[in-house]
Amino acid sequence: MKELKDMTLSELWQLFPISLVRHNPCWEEWADDEIDRLKRVLSAYSPIIYHIGSTAIPGIQSKPIVDILVEIAPDEKLSCLRDTMEQAGYICMSSSSKRMSFNKGYTPHGYAERVFHIHVHPIGDNDEILFRDYLKANPNMAHEYELLKQSLMPKYRHDRDKYTEAKTEFVNRVIALAKSSQTRR
Repeated sequence: MKELKDMTLSELWQLFPISLVRHNPCWEEWADDEIDRLKRVLSAYSPIIYHIGSTAIPGIQSKPIVDILVEIAPDEKLSCLRDTMEQAGYICMSSSSKRMSFNKGYTPHGYAERVFHIHVHPIGDNDEILFRDYLKANPNMAHEYELLKQSLMPKYRHDRDKYTEAKTEFVNRVIALAKSSQTRR
């Protein structure tokens, strides 16, 4: 069997299709456990860490992948952080001058029981928190998001990039509403 690093993007999408499942109360505990682990692994970076994404929003379906946002000082060297994360067993999936993302729980046989996406951003680059909090405070909007995801999943089951792209307009609208409601306070 091929190792993950040797697979094409198409092969990876076939092995790891998008699926939506009912909210699992264990996700909060899994996030807390992983956040504790990340605090230890990244202690030299003084990270600020949050559970984000649909698994952090009770009551809506989600991909069974726990998203975690790690904020670090903007002047930190990402290359050193990448080495630290990879030595701790995380797989770097993308990297730019300001952001990185890592995965954990992907195996050559499919998903492990616990799967994580770790998003590393500079402090303050955290619209994901606004999005999460707005949906938690507005169940009707959260349900609208769930319906959108359900409608997109069959078409993009094996194309994570297009699935994410198709949600962008909704996500941006919610973030704008969240920012607007903050300025009115």
